[in-house]
Amino acid sequence: MMKMFRGTYTVMITPFTPAGDVDVAALRAFVDWQIAEGIHGLIPLGSTGEFLSLDDDEKALVAEVVITQAAGRVPVLIGTGAEDTREVVRLSRRAEKLGADGVMIIPPFYSTPTNDELVHHYKTVADAISLPIMVYNNPATANVDLKPPLVARIAEIDNCLYIKESTLEVTRVRDIIRLCGDRMTVFGGILGFESFVEGAQGWVAVASNVVPSEMARIFSLVADHGAIKEAREFYLKFLPVIEFVGGQAYVAGSKALLGHMGFAVGNPRPPRLPLPAAQDAAALALVRQFGLAWPTAKTSSRVSA
Repeated sequence: MMKMFRGTYTVMITPFTPAGDVDVAALRAFVDWQIAEGIHGLIPLGSTGEFLSLDDDEKALVAEVVITQAAGRVPVLIGTGAEDTREVVRLSRRAEKLGADGVMIIPPFYSTPTNDELVHHYKTVADAISLPIMVYNNPATANVDLKPPLVARIAEIDNCLYIKESTLEVTRVRDIIRLCGDRMTVFGGILGFESFVEGAQGWVAVASNVVPSEMARIFSLVADHGAIKEAREFYLKFLPVIEFVGGQAYVAGSKALLGHMGFAVGNPRPPRLPLPAAQDAAALALVRQFGLAWPTAKTSSRVSA
């Protein structure tokens, strides 16, 4: 049975050891912490997880570790994007076999497929698996833009049920809902609070790598309680953290913040580099400003209100 996805989902970092290997122990600890902090779902092997810098064995390892460690406590969607449709099918079938609850698929990011080719791509994958698919619109990285009329076509594919909408045009949320109705559930990508106000039922967030309970709370305030004014104030309070990991340094920034919190997750893999000294100092200042700390016991010392 397909699970209903809703809430704030962390597009997870991939921790590495000092030697540069996937740090399985840290990954398990990270999953447990995210869930303990109240995150609604987890998405490994997205862009923040450096999926393009992992080999196939590492991708399988990360997927398996996150799925088994989550153990059904929250939904886990696996990023299975690739340039070759056949490869997306293979990765998606593997995710299903490993026990994933769904897959998130960015369009082929080099070939700039036409709208017809994109529909064919998603239908081919959908026909090969029984998992729900979260389509991922990020024109800045995929070189194609899944505009609402195209999303409406993709929504006709039976298990293309969700979309991560990652543009700065919040009216996309409105228009996708208007054109697709209940055939497509919208998750915000770059914009969280603004997307919730427009009717999005979730957020695939980068900042929740660092402040998961706070990012989950923003969603709950709007979607569950209709407390828009309170949510907006809380959102604006944490906007410095959201913005810090919202630009080009989203991987290095997230890892730097976690490192300063006391959780060693290693450096990004090249071509990404650790933050320059000035940005790293800004990361440390944010950690101190918000009282962020990796829990050393059963409770976190973070100040979240």
